[in-house]
Amino acid sequence: MIFPLESLVKFKDSIYEITSAASRRAYQLAMLKDPVVEENDGKVVSLAAKQLFSNEVRYRIEQQS
Repeated sequence: MIFPLESLVKFKDSIYEITSAASRRAYQLAMLKDPVVEENDGKVVSLAAKQLFSNEVRYRIEQQS
C-alpha cells in the first residue's frame, strides 16, 4: 500500500494532529502485531494513515488541565 498522499493534500485540519495520531496508531499496530499489518507488507505508518483518513479509526485531542 502507498501512503495516501492525495488525502494528505486535501486534509484541511491540523497536520500536526493527524501526524501525531498516525504515529500513535502505527505504534499501536506494531505492538499489537495486528494481522492487518502483514496484509500491508508490514507498512504500519501508511496503514495507520489510511485508517485515519478513511475514518476507520478516529482520534481526539484531550485537553490537559
